[in-house]
Amino acid sequence: MNNSFRQREQVTTALLLAAGIGSRLYPLTQNAPKCLTMVNGKSILERLISNLNQHGFKRLVVVTGYQQNHIRDFLGNRAGDIAIDYIFSPLYETTNNIYSLWMAREVINEPFLLLESDLVFDKSLLEAMLYPDRIAVAKMQYWMNGTCVTINKFHRVKAFLTENEDSFGEIKYKTVNIYSISLASWHRIIKKLDKRISVGEVNDYYETIFKDMIADGSLSFEMVSFDSKPWYEIDTIEDLTKAEKLFSSDNYMTAKVVTLSHPDIF
Repeated sequence: MNNSFRQREQVTTALLLAAGIGSRLYPLTQNAPKCLTMVNGKSILERLISNLNQHGFKRLVVVTGYQQNHIRDFLGNRAGDIAIDYIFSPLYETTNNIYSLWMAREVINEPFLLLESDLVFDKSLLEAMLYPDRIAVAKMQYWMNGTCVTINKFHRVKAFLTENEDSFGEIKYKTVNIYSISLASWHRIIKKLDKRISVGEVNDYYETIFKDMIADGSLSFEMVSFDSKPWYEIDTIEDLTKAEKLFSSDNYMTAKVVTLSHPDIF
């Protein structure tokens, strides 16, 4: 089987990082993990599972930590056609998502979709993310913060940038925190993760590794725009309020569609 054919095979495994405490959503997260926060009557996790089922996913690996039993009780071992495996991170209070991703190294040995547990998004947005080595991004808006990227003329990530890092006039795109990762890329990422974790760098973000790998050419991501339909990252009560407005039935039907010019992706 040649490499080009592998790159066209759909990803059917997802990895969800859901170990964090979600302190900025307190008191909603006082007795439950962030992913069970309700958005217009449906939890973030329920929305995600529905999206994955509708796109033919067969396996979900969840890295748990804070209030892990709530997630296990909600999902069980299967949700629709999706078999579910769990990895418990006992150091969830003192580590960040770089450690959660590292914990999946011995459990996942196939291409996979990497997701964070605080995202809500229109189900159709996953369609272009079903093939390996892609990154979901959106043009930077005033309400967005966090890691950004710049994109080259081939629609691939040119560089990862921290929130306030200068892009020298190039358009900044916010990372949506959804990545599809090929097996070859995953093996290279694991080597970088091992080095970081071995020296105690357990409280970083995995984007720091992606940043270095993009810079040295050992990793490549093709952009997928999430500008076309609703999505939101929910970190705070204010974010939740905005997400509920965005995903209300009225706004959902009238959401502005932005048409972009790369037919293989958009």
